[in-house]
Amino acid sequence: MKSLLRTSVAAVVALTLTTFSAAAENVLKWGAQRDVVSLDPYSYGDTFTIAVLNHVYEGLVRYDEKLQIAPALATSWEVVSPTVWRFHLREGVKFHNGAPFTADDVIASLTRVSDPASPLRGNLPAYKGATKIDDHTVEINTTPNYPLLLNDLTNIVIFDKEWLVANHAEAPTDVGKGVEGYATSHANGTGPFKIVSRKPDAETVFEVNKDWWDKPKHNIDKIIFTPIASSATRVAALLSGEIDFTNSAPLQDIPRLQASPDIKVLASNELRTVFFLFNRTDKTIASDVTDKNPMNDIKVRQAMYQSIDIDALQKKVMRGLSRNTGSLIAPAIPGYVDALDSRLPYDPDAAKKLLAEAGYPNGFSFSFVCENDGYVNEEEICQAVSSMWARVGLKANLDVAPTSLQTAKFESGKFDVGILGWANEPMIDSFSILVQVVHSKVGTSGVFNWGGWKYPDVDALIDSAGKELDREKRLGFQTQALTKVKDDIAFLPLHQQPMAWAMGPKIASVVQLTDNKPRFWLTKMK
Repeated sequence: MKSLLRTSVAAVVALTLTTFSAAAENVLKWGAQRDVVSLDPYSYGDTFTIAVLNHVYEGLVRYDEKLQIAPALATSWEVVSPTVWRFHLREGVKFHNGAPFTADDVIASLTRVSDPASPLRGNLPAYKGATKIDDHTVEINTTPNYPLLLNDLTNIVIFDKEWLVANHAEAPTDVGKGVEGYATSHANGTGPFKIVSRKPDAETVFEVNKDWWDKPKHNIDKIIFTPIASSATRVAALLSGEIDFTNSAPLQDIPRLQASPDIKVLASNELRTVFFLFNRTDKTIASDVTDKNPMNDIKVRQAMYQSIDIDALQKKVMRGLSRNTGSLIAPAIPGYVDALDSRLPYDPDAAKKLLAEAGYPNGFSFSFVCENDGYVNEEEICQAVSSMWARVGLKANLDVAPTSLQTAKFESGKFDVGILGWANEPMIDSFSILVQVVHSKVGTSGVFNWGGWKYPDVDALIDSAGKELDREKRLGFQTQALTKVKDDIAFLPLHQQPMAWAMGPKIASVVQLTDNKPRFWLTKMK
């Protein structure tokens, strides 16, 4: 991304125009805030990367235009027993390299994503194994009475087994641990577009898959995906017509974009809740408190909570477009109740008193890890909150860097306070954040439990929810779990972040859903 900052928009466009002629084709030029972390959708639980790669790879099921589960590479399914689901696979489907899609590919993909070394294994928390019945029938074994398998499978894409074997790519890659493989830089899916060239941090080119099994609802021949880290450069490129679309319109520039007769802006709040999380191990990572971890004291966590002026943050940093919350989940996520959305009042005097009671009358220092290319205005959020904490004596040593560098710190627990955003995808259910973030790190649970927090009574509620078929009972368990972690201030919720897309005059229509994922197989160009 740093190289892109040294490249002018004109140079990017000149390179594009010398390579492609858009005169006879519908070419959509997509300018994004950052690049994908890998071409391997299993390499890291990054929603943006998976959204981009959903143009290339597909799962057995998918979300439709109304975020309802619909058939994809499976045409139908049934529950055979409390632990077995049977899927009937779509016939006649081919991978981009021409190989036929069969049950062997499903088995190989499920084996790969559920590998203990897979960063995405938490997306299949109930998975126990799979069996091939015939070339177009697969049975998936789960824990008893697991209710959310279809939701999980919307994000589990299918690889070509022969392609994996031929390229020694059966083992998963892991961006956070620096584990790469053939799938890191090559792609071969069944989806509506195929990748024909890639220059990391500069440009990825997709061409339409003319042999796609589905009936296209788009008229795009080519997508040119360009990461443009600079907000000003991205806006200038859109206004000049050098890009046609961005899924990350800067909040501060929305009025300017809306004033242009050639630009259309789609702005709303997405499902993602942004919150702070704490290192809850015995010792801090980088603090002047060395004999214990202050973050394990609820008075400290409450002081940090009450020293944040959420209204000022919403107005000044988020331009009034975020939705303040006291909850870890958005109102549209099953498991949400109004009582979870209340916030502790902003009260710096009370915060100082709490710190004194905890034994830190002069505050203390700690590491605060954030990214500069992740969530909306993330760096500005962390800078503003650091200043608010400083007013009560808390000295945040702000560590800001790209996602590619910070991921390893989070996964290895090298932070005292960090930031996380969770949209509960692909489940679109509060069980997602509960089993992957809140739960202790056990088996496929707690994959994103980066701070080592442990709540055995909450784990029990989550485990009960994971085997309850009655929806109301299941959601009751989940609401209880969310209430317990709220009462203990296990996390520090901020807001549901805004999403702002902007498009130029060449685009006739797009479908924007609350999961904030562009779906260009549903996009029309003029």
